[in-house]
Amino acid sequence: MEQVREVAGLLDTGVVERLAQELSQLRERDGRLFLLGVGGSAGNCGHAANDFRKLCGIEAYAPTDNVSELTARANDEGWDTIFTGWLEVSRLSSGDAILVFSVGGGNAARNVSVNLVKAIDLAKQRGARVFAIVGRADGHASAHGDVAVVIPQVDAGRVTPLSEAFQAVVWHCLVSHPALQSRGTKW
Repeated sequence: MEQVREVAGLLDTGVVERLAQELSQLRERDGRLFLLGVGGSAGNCGHAANDFRKLCGIEAYAPTDNVSELTARANDEGWDTIFTGWLEVSRLSSGDAILVFSVGGGNAARNVSVNLVKAIDLAKQRGARVFAIVGRADGHASAHGDVAVVIPQVDAGRVTPLSEAFQAVVWHCLVSHPALQSRGTKW
């Protein structure tokens, strides 16, 4: 819990605020939000897509929620292109955005989360905005994102659990933000 308090105290709230404003602009232009993540971050994407849709009125999707398409793409085309294929069929365009949830943010040279790297590159090629909530500042998402919230590292042995936990903290701050929340919660 001490580390949770430390991370919360070090989190750059100015970047979170910029992301809230960007997401508000996305909604104003009727853009779509595609949430991308693998592993535990994929689970966070499904939950966050629900919250952005229900609470903020943003058309949001998490490709990992469609297990049949995800596994068919992995089987037929390879794991590295699971997101690019999905985004191409969805006609990702300059009015849209992707939001990457990841611990490392992708690193092609180290062959880690190459599917995220390729999705980020496709989004940039198409003029879509690239947002991220990640645990490392040296990954592809941070380097190439338009707005990247980097979860502060306070313990090298706990980067993954703290990053994935704070993805949830940050997205819940976003969907509760006055510039974004358009519908109330029950509790």
